[in-house]
Amino acid sequence: MSPEQADPSSSSRDAVLLAQARDAFLPALCDAFATSVARYDDALFDRAEHAGHSQLLFLDGMRELRRHRDEIAARFRTQLGLAWQSLELGAPVSAEAVFSGQEETGLSLVPEHELESRLAARHLAGALMRGCKPVLARLDRRLGWIGGGLELDEDSNPIGPEHIGVAVHEAFANCELAPEVRLVLIKLCERDLAPVAAKLYEMLDQRLVQAGVLPGGPVRSRAPSRPTPSRSAEPLFEQVAEEPHGGWGESQADDHSPAWAARFMQRWSQTRGVMQGGFDPTQGQEGAGGDSAPGMLLDALHQLLEHSRQMRGGAEQAADDIHAAQAHQRPLSQREMLSVLSLLQATPTATLRAAIGDERESLSQRLKSEVLTNASQLGMDPSSARLDPKDEDAIDLVGMLFDVMLDERDLAGRPRELIGRLVVPFVKVALLDRRMFVQKTHPARRLLNALAEACEGNQGESAAERTLLAKVEEIIERLVAEFNENLAIFMTLEEEFRDFLNQHHRRVEITERRTAEIQRGQERLELARARAQSELAMRTEDMQLPQAVGDFLRSPWQHHVTLALLRDGEDGEVFVEAMALADGLLDEVAEAQRHIVGKPWLQAWQPGLRKVFASIGLHGDAADVAISALHDTLQAVADARPELEKPLPELPELALPQPAAVEQQSAIELVAGTDTLDFDHADADHIRKLAIGTWLDFIDKDGRVQAGKLSWVSPISSRLLFVNRRGVRFCVASPEELAVMVRLGRLRMHVADDGAFDSAMQGVIERLDTSVSQQQQSVTLH
Repeated sequence: MSPEQADPSSSSRDAVLLAQARDAFLPALCDAFATSVARYDDALFDRAEHAGHSQLLFLDGMRELRRHRDEIAARFRTQLGLAWQSLELGAPVSAEAVFSGQEETGLSLVPEHELESRLAARHLAGALMRGCKPVLARLDRRLGWIGGGLELDEDSNPIGPEHIGVAVHEAFANCELAPEVRLVLIKLCERDLAPVAAKLYEMLDQRLVQAGVLPGGPVRSRAPSRPTPSRSAEPLFEQVAEEPHGGWGESQADDHSPAWAARFMQRWSQTRGVMQGGFDPTQGQEGAGGDSAPGMLLDALHQLLEHSRQMRGGAEQAADDIHAAQAHQRPLSQREMLSVLSLLQATPTATLRAAIGDERESLSQRLKSEVLTNASQLGMDPSSARLDPKDEDAIDLVGMLFDVMLDERDLAGRPRELIGRLVVPFVKVALLDRRMFVQKTHPARRLLNALAEACEGNQGESAAERTLLAKVEEIIERLVAEFNENLAIFMTLEEEFRDFLNQHHRRVEITERRTAEIQRGQERLELARARAQSELAMRTEDMQLPQAVGDFLRSPWQHHVTLALLRDGEDGEVFVEAMALADGLLDEVAEAQRHIVGKPWLQAWQPGLRKVFASIGLHGDAADVAISALHDTLQAVADARPELEKPLPELPELALPQPAAVEQQSAIELVAGTDTLDFDHADADHIRKLAIGTWLDFIDKDGRVQAGKLSWVSPISSRLLFVNRRGVRFCVASPEELAVMVRLGRLRMHVADDGAFDSAMQGVIERLDTSVSQQQQSVTLH
């Protein structure tokens, strides 16, 4: 059977092709890395000349790099070699697991500079991935085929960007480098390795095709596969939407393809016959990407707005009003419009500010009223002025767009006020450049997307959020003060704000990583505590312990065992000794209860007892007093003199870490007792298979919705950790608990949009469509 005819799952491992693929890729990439590293000491020297107070750090890094150049190259080669070896063994290793595995030892937190280094390595992987997605998708399939029908993805492909990022991180891991020097080196690797890796991927893909490896086979999607959901699971799992990368206002799509445009044009073409003027958007259309498409879309919007206004006032009455008004009023010129709007931009009226905060008032109607009213400041009689239809379109669209945005996004209090201040500047943009409505990369809409993203759900609860809001306010103040008719200000402010947001996003990622570390430590702590309690319960079942002995086992000993499990595990020497101590002590309690007299109690166990008391901070004479209390208590039990039993002395306060409390503002109330509650097992199975990074919407009992990102899945309890947009934990739950929430309608997939502007425009179109449809039905019925 030829490769293209076979089912990949039935293929066997081809050791010869695997070796050829390895030799075609790894040596070339490793040589390129070694060559690049050999030049980095000069790059660091150049950086040192302009590094100010950090100059010595870069000079020290330059010397460190020269000393360990060969070791760095060897560690890079070794890491990639190990990843490839896992493929040859039929068990591809996860790049994420390599990082996670490094964090499993002990309870101590990973230093912040280490987190930043790992984050930089992940950014390097993302940069390599961006230009190579199609060829990597093909290589995943072809390497999986020759590896024996394996399912490879970006996390498990041993030569993929993720593993290259791990190798770069590992290459510099043992070098004594300042954090800023290490980050510079990783950034240099990103610059130098990206073009080399891209060429090697293409070359390897072509060689595998020439070797007959799935030359015409379909390439599967890079999204993780999921089983078909059951009918009851469909509301949650009918689509899996994740947060878009670069979500701080970036646009990856083409210039003229907003998500709502195609849907609107299709509906419009179906209903245009009922519109006045008989506009046909399909006439002269040159295709979806044709030059006339944006103009046709704007004309269609104009027709829809005009028809909507006429329907609201009654078609005949509207026509009479327009005819009468045109005889006595002249339209404001664009210059006059811009002058009035500049006045409102600099000093918004109280009624306009009130309309921004009032969900019941229409911003478009308020804006039109304010423009005509404030025309008097230009020496015009407001009663003799009217709006040009195209200008009215601009005000209607911008007003409705902000109405939808302020109503449907999580903007309240200060964030709502800040976004509302953009209404007037955006009306001016709409008058100057109508392309803003149809061009995805327009700087004004990119800036609005970024500002809305920063404000959404931001109530200034943390220092980072307050700093972010302060930056938003600064950008808006500058826009209001400096924007006249030059649209370049939007590009300048958008670039500046994007840089700031990238830094904020980086801090959020570090917070998220630390949150996962803390949760991992807490789970290990909970497991150790449970094991210590279990060991004690098993040994003391049906035993009546003297007070001092019971207090010792339940407090100092159990604390000592918990720490031993955390540090060394159940195979550690300290844990084994502690178990033997408990067994020996309980044996002596049993002997004392049989009233054996004349025995030197606890003589053999004093070294172990001292270790336990030392672990809680009790040393020397204080430990001797505690051991004497245990001795005297056993002697009193043996003599049947309970009045002679002695209590333990006051012990130091024990300080095992406690689980961190979930933030009260965003706490999600889970439904417990899933063994007796009804939930769909298919939902639970789907939740177990959710990819890290998936966003879900959590709905509290008051109907408020908060998006949560799956950040980590516990290998101990299988519980899922979700963080909010600040990277802070706000929900930890089992798949079963989450499935119960699905059944109760309190959990759903999060549908990511293309930014606040596109999402609001979709809402505008839906409101206009609904309004027109209802008016048409009303006219038909009457």
